[in-house]
Amino acid sequence: MCRFVAYLGDPIFLEDLIARPAHSLMRQSLRAEEAKTVTNGDGFGIGWYAEREEPGVYREVLPAWSDDNLLALAGTLKSRLFFAHVRAATGGGIARQNCHPFRHGRHLFMHNGQIGGYAGLRRTLESLLPDDLYAARRGATDSELLFLLALARVQRGMAPREAVLTVIDETHTLMRGRGIDAPLRFAAALADGDELHVFRLSTDERPPTLYRRECERGVVIASEPLDDDGAAWRLLPAGAAITVRI
Repeated sequence: MCRFVAYLGDPIFLEDLIARPAHSLMRQSLRAEEAKTVTNGDGFGIGWYAEREEPGVYREVLPAWSDDNLLALAGTLKSRLFFAHVRAATGGGIARQNCHPFRHGRHLFMHNGQIGGYAGLRRTLESLLPDDLYAARRGATDSELLFLLALARVQRGMAPREAVLTVIDETHTLMRGRGIDAPLRFAAALADGDELHVFRLSTDERPPTLYRRECERGVVIASEPLDDDGAAWRLLPAGAAITVRI
């Protein structure tokens, strides 16, 4: 399972969340505490919104703890809305195009989880993409595919949160139709530069962990608490689908 952090609020340096805390995302890349996979060393990525409408993205296949460029960027980049993700690959191979977050236009997306029986569903799901989004697909992960399927609905006028929920429901229906018993697990974040949409969903009783913390300067969403102040971190309930605005 992967680990991630999302932030929306007053501008802060990325290092304030992904490097400085006692249980920062970089530390989680080496020693996660609430994941089946302790080490998340199959690549990382950061995405941030700045002066332009489209976000910036930096992704690499190195483990987060061993990339000096990540520390350098995190210490100089300041943003009001950013994503950071460390990967434990469950499919799609270790490659830069499979690292999160994924970007398309003004949208960013990252995910922790998997589609059960994805290999048997991939061709059908890809066939549901419109031509422009099919051409935009760069990697081989189920995460990127779910993102693009949701964007297809956003392009047709559906609200982002409802678009994601619809894709998850339709994917689960397809899984049941194929007799797939493996779960669909989905902890994810989607942003457009103004709003942050967060999901903690699963077709079984074991959705990936996802926490929310209200801080003085904004809202933090994280796979695991970033410090030992347990009272400040609230585990989102199973089935949660929330929108954060500042």
